[in-house]
Parts: sequence; structure tokens; C-alpha cells
Amino acid sequence: MFNFIQSLEKFKLPFFSTFDICLDLGTSNTRIAIKDKGKVLNEPTYVGVNTSSKEYIFFGSEAKTILGKTPEFIKIIRPVINGVISDFDAQVALLHKFLQRSVKVYFKNFTLIKPQLRAIASVPYSATEIEQKALEEVLFKVGFSSTYLVEKPIATAIGAGVNIFYHHPHLLIDIGGGLVELSIVSGGGIVAERTIKNAGDSLNHTLANYVYLKYGIILGETTCEHLKIYLLNFRGENRAFTVRGKSLEDGLPKSVRIKSSDVKEALYSNISQIFDGVKELIEVSPPEVVDEIYERGITLTGGLANVEGIDNFLSDELKIDVVVASDPDDAVIRGLLKLSNNYQDLVKLSIPKI
Repeated sequence: MFNFIQSLEKFKLPFFSTFDICLDLGTSNTRIAIKDKGKVLNEPTYVGVNTSSKEYIFFGSEAKTILGKTPEFIKIIRPVINGVISDFDAQVALLHKFLQRSVKVYFKNFTLIKPQLRAIASVPYSATEIEQKALEEVLFKVGFSSTYLVEKPIATAIGAGVNIFYHHPHLLIDIGGGLVELSIVSGGGIVAERTIKNAGDSLNHTLANYVYLKYGIILGETTCEHLKIYLLNFRGENRAFTVRGKSLEDGLPKSVRIKSSDVKEALYSNISQIFDGVKELIEVSPPEVVDEIYERGITLTGGLANVEGIDNFLSDELKIDVVVASDPDDAVIRGLLKLSNNYQDLVKLSIPKI
């Protein structure tokens, strides 16, 4: 009977059709991809709720755009904090909307019977069983019939072009919005891992505090993010940008010229934590692993990998070659897509069901 069903699946009948959907539910951005079609969505992980009617009304880019500009009864929520779900209902509403925008449009050919949806999602290595279960529950709630959870360092390594089944250790630094994940991957698993909850979003808050203390103005989160993206570089370029915030003296608008040197000074202590994390990771690793890491170097992924000169800066501090992966922002979703095309590897590398 099982062989008969397998033979029917080869004809791709609607009864047996399965859509493999890859999901990188990040703290800053949500990325969705479809097997054989590629990435179909990349939007900020923000949702706006009307607290009076309990209705979710703004999603993704629209919700992020109005952050800090809404009346009291509209609250902007970030349903994912430090890589894990912090608001279950908001995440369900956001993911449901994202799937409508990006995935449901491919169901036009299935008018009578909708295909089954299979989710392949990344989850931080530091996530607890309860946090993994929460992600599974969200995926089932939005319509997925089955789920595969893959540890994020594994997906990142595959997306960065590492053959993780070889017994050649690779050290990866993934600097995302909520977490900095430092991992050594080898032989189809994670040899050692360190997680720092001091990533891109934390840098925005640090920069806001720095400007508050040095220049006496209050800046919003979005302004600080723009400053970080535009000014932060490690090539020695001292750019400048004029921002307007609220003065501490009289509460009126006040303009201040911020330089790249200010941003580096503000964020250096946060970035130095990455050096300390890598050193700790190397200390707990076997000597043979350390030797190969020095030979092969470090692969850098995540949004902050796009900062100019950060590879050379880290290399000078750690005395190890650092290489930025191609398209570092999409390393995780690219790794999940590769796994969707190899079911045997997917089964081997996915987290066992709780």
C-alpha cells in the first residue's frame, strides 16, 4: 500500500502535493522561501495591534515605519525577542499575514484541494524545549501539517557553503538582530557554541544611551538604526550625519552632528564581547579543532557582517583570518532551502520531535 502511494506522488496529484516552506523567523526580519522557487518574502518582524479592539492591523514594513508615531491605543509589538517567540498570538497573526502575501498566491492552481504545507524552520541553538515547542505550535496554528526544526548554526553553515558532514571544523560568527551565535561545526553537528544576547538591536539601544549622555538629546530606535547602518565602518572613514532629536534641556527639537568615530566609540564595548566569546569558544575546544580553525579561518554571517571593514577588524583582534560569507543576511534561509532539496539530510539534521 505504501509503495502504491509513493508511486502516485510521482505524478504530483493535488491529493499528495506538498509545499516545502522555509522560514527564518528572526528578531529583526522574517524571511520566507519556497522550495524550487527561492526567497519570496523578507520583512521586518513587527506587528501593530489596536489595544481597544484587540485587532492586529499593521504588519511587517508598515508596522516598523510607524514605530514611535502611533496614538496610545495602537501598540507596535516585536513578537520575536532574542531569536525566540515572546508573543504567541502576535507571531501567529504576523506569520499568517506573511504567508498570505508570499505563499498563498501559488495555490491558484489548487482550486478544489489545497496542498499540504511542510515547514522547515530555524531555531537558535540556545532555545529551550518550551521555546521550540512554542515555534511548532505557531507553525501548526497557521496551517502547516508537519514541521522540521533545524538549529540555526547548522543552517547558517550550510548556507555559507560549508560541507558540515566533513570532519573539518569551521568556526562561524552569526551577528543577527537579537543574538550573536558563535559556533564550531563539524561532522554533521555542533562541536561547541556560545550565544551572546547583545546583537544588532542591543547596539541601537547602546547608541541611543551614548547620544543621550554625550549630546543631551533623545533619539528614537529607528534613527539609531539608521545611524548605525550609515556611519559604522572599520575602514577609517569618518563620515558625519546630522540627526534631530528631543533636547533634554527644554524638550524642543535639537540637531546634532554625529560622526563615525562617535558610533565606534559607543559600540566598541559591545563588539569587544564578540572577541571575548570567540576566545572562550576556542579555549573549550580540543587542540586539533583549534589548529584547523587557524588554518581555515572564521566565516562571518548576519546583518552586521555587511559593515565595511569588520572582517579585517575582527581578524586583527583575533589573529585569525575572517571571511564574510556571500550574501551574509540570507545565509540561514539559503541553508534551509538547500536542506529542502535533500530530504535525507533534513531528517538527519533536524531536531528530534519533543
